Order: sequence, then structure tokens, then C-alpha cells
Amino acid sequence: MHQQYRRQQERGARSDGSPDLIGRVAIATLGCRVNNHESNAIAQGFRDANWSVVDASEVADVYVINSCTVTAEADRQSRQQVRRLARHNPGAKIVITGCYAEMQPETCGEVSGVDLVVGNANKFNIPALATQLLEGRFSAGSVGSHLAEIMERPTPLLYGYETRTRASVQIQQGCDQACTFCVIHTARGLSQSFPLGDIVKQVRHWVASGYKEVVICGVDLGDYGTDLSPRPAPGPLEQLLAELASLEGDFRIRLSSIDPIHLSDALLELVAQSDRFCPYLHLSLQSGNAMILKRMKRRYTRVWVDERVAMARHLMPDLVLGADVMVGFPTETQEYFSDTLQAIENLEISYPHVFPYSARGGTPAARIPRQVDVATRKRRGASARALGHRIRERVFARYIGSVSSVLVERSGGLDRYNGRLTNYLPVRVEVGERMVGQRLPVRIIGAKPDHLIGEPLTRGIL
Repeated sequence: MHQQYRRQQERGARSDGSPDLIGRVAIATLGCRVNNHESNAIAQGFRDANWSVVDASEVADVYVINSCTVTAEADRQSRQQVRRLARHNPGAKIVITGCYAEMQPETCGEVSGVDLVVGNANKFNIPALATQLLEGRFSAGSVGSHLAEIMERPTPLLYGYETRTRASVQIQQGCDQACTFCVIHTARGLSQSFPLGDIVKQVRHWVASGYKEVVICGVDLGDYGTDLSPRPAPGPLEQLLAELASLEGDFRIRLSSIDPIHLSDALLELVAQSDRFCPYLHLSLQSGNAMILKRMKRRYTRVWVDERVAMARHLMPDLVLGADVMVGFPTETQEYFSDTLQAIENLEISYPHVFPYSARGGTPAARIPRQVDVATRKRRGASARALGHRIRERVFARYIGSVSSVLVERSGGLDRYNGRLTNYLPVRVEVGERMVGQRLPVRIIGAKPDHLIGEPLTRGIL
């Protein structure tokens, strides 16, 4: 009853004379950082259209699920999220968008509780569609997508972000590659770079708004600029990053996931020589075996990855690595899998994002006869994650006694806040809430399995 009253009050006349709120909307995001960035753009569109944006755990009139389809598990989680929200508030309208909605609109529309399916090209129109849906001016169903449309329309300039410390900037959309296991190039379309001026404008806005870290993201980040004409020299991505690094303000830049083929000498030297960049790289590695990489139709070899990482570590001694790792790809033997474990160990990948191979309909990999059984995939995934955990503990131990800077992010419990070193390692530190969004010097005095323990070196912040 209280919730219903609160919603009625929100829709009533507002004291400042502004128009009545249309309703309450909550957005749930699955998948990559690009999806997260686009969810923030959708949320801003709702606010601009006079909606109240609330957390997905709250009661809302409309729920939007921004889905992922990178694996069958991602599809399942998207359906599960729909059903969970439908149970949470049976009277709400539910909209599903994102890559799962793009690739399988009919399947999404059949999920109990779904009122509207919106493809990727129309996801920024969702606030208008939801308004019509809620007011009964739009029939439930599916909004078709024409991916060419999204190529001409980068995400709008965002004015706020979900966190107080870190914001993302999307620099490109889509992917020109066709890895044999992947459908994202179909779900997202061809690679399209956003104008440099728009990217710089967004970063300047985040810095002026007080964000201390900006994450540069894209579907195929390193492909930025290859579609531009004339193509900048010596390299479009390097030129963009150099431009961003030259901006005034107190902020640091972190690169999102990048294909190892794009780790050029120029890129590594730029990131290493400027203290503007975080010494952290997340590699789209996938496998450590040469034959599996070839069958995946990846663009690099294991030798290339080893050489690139060796150079990166030489230039950045504090470098921490993360990586996407796929296990159980068709024809992967135990010996091939051992090569992947060896790669995680030798490259010292502290944060392996491990996921079992998932057959996607219409992909070449799904037609390979020698599929690895599900139990083996799960077992190998658990082994790779356990190895990553052991590597993390080893890396943590090296930092005990060191002094570094922590960007305080969010609450980790009573009088404890979570933050990260520039190289992504998590730190828990006892400070006051006013330090959230600020950097402070700490001494690392201990380590737990999932984080370091920091002691502030600045007085007056407890």
C-alpha cells in the first residue's frame, strides 16, 4: 500500500511546477561494458522524458532488460531476469532489448512477462516506446531493428553516470571480425567509429563533473578509426588516446577489453609513458593453444601474445592483466586446455574471465563434429578460475608493505570502503563517506582472498 501511494504521489503535481512524472522505470543490464554504457544512455532518455529511474530491486511501472547473448548462459540469465521481475511486480510492463533481443526476437517475445522486444538499433527509442506502451497507445509486440541505423547514431552525450567515481565512454560500435564461435558481429553490425570530437566532449564533461576515472570501451576497441576517411596516422586509436591524455583535469584513463592484435608498439609506449593511463590491460585472449586459436579464427598467435605481454611488462612493471578465456571449444583436448592454463600462469593473468564454450546457432563452431561435453567444459572452467585465484593471491602478496594511491569507490560495510589501485587491484580501507570519489595515499598492510587491506596515510579522513 505504501509503495502504491508513493507512486501516485510521484505522478501528482510537483511543487516546482514541472510536468507530472509519467512513471517509474528500472533498467537491468547483462553483459559487457558497452551494454552498461548504453543502459545509462537509455536511463538518461527516460529522465529527459520525465520518468523516475529507480533500481531494479524496486517497484516500477516499466522494467527494461538490456540483454546479452555471448553464451547460452547469458540467454538463460536474460530470461531468468524477465521472470524474476515479472514475479516481483506482475502489473509492470517488461521490455527486453540488447543482443539477445536482436538475435532471437521471437524467442524473447515468448518469455512469460515480456510485453515488448526492441532490437539494438532502436534501443535509444525505448523511453518513447515505453511511454506509449504504458499509456495504452502502443500494442505489445516487437520493434524490428535495422542495424544500419545504429551506425549513424552514437550514444548521446551523457550527463550523469551510475557511479560517483568511474564513467565510461564508448568510442566505437560493432565488429568486422567473424570469429567462428561468435554472433556479436551479427547482433551489433559492422565496426563504426564515433567522431573524435564527440568522444573528447564526453570525456571533458566527465572530468568537469568530478569523475576521477574514465573507461574507454567499444565492441572491438582496437578497431577504432579503421573506418574513418582519411584514416589518421600513425594509428587512429593511438591518436585518440593521445588527445584524451592531453586534456586538463585530475583523472585517469583505463582501457576496456582489447584484442591482443591491437597491442602495437605505439599503443604500449603511449600507455606506459603517460601517467594518465592505468597500468591494467584486459585481453580478449580466448585460448592459449595455437590450433584452437586458429579454429576460432582469431587474428593472433600464442607467440604474438607472449611477445606483446613481455613488452608491456617491460614498459609497465606494475602492470596487472585480466583476460577473457574460453574453455571447451570444439576439439579442445586436455593437452590443448593445458596450454591455456600455461598461458594464464606464464602471462600472470590475475583476473581471468572464464566462460565455457556455448554453441550458437548458425556459427561455424557449432557445426564442428567434435564438441566437448558440458561436464568437461564446467570442470575446465573451474580449474581455470582456481588458477586465476592462486595467481591473484600471489600478486596481492607482492604489494603488502607498499604505498600507493587508491580511488575510493563505494561502501564495503560499516566504515569500510572499496577502492582500486591504478592497476585495478581492489583495496578495502577505513575512511569516511566523503572520500568516495577521491584518491588517497594508503599503505597496504594485508591481504584477503579477494582484496588488499589499506591503511590511509592522510590524517583527518577517518
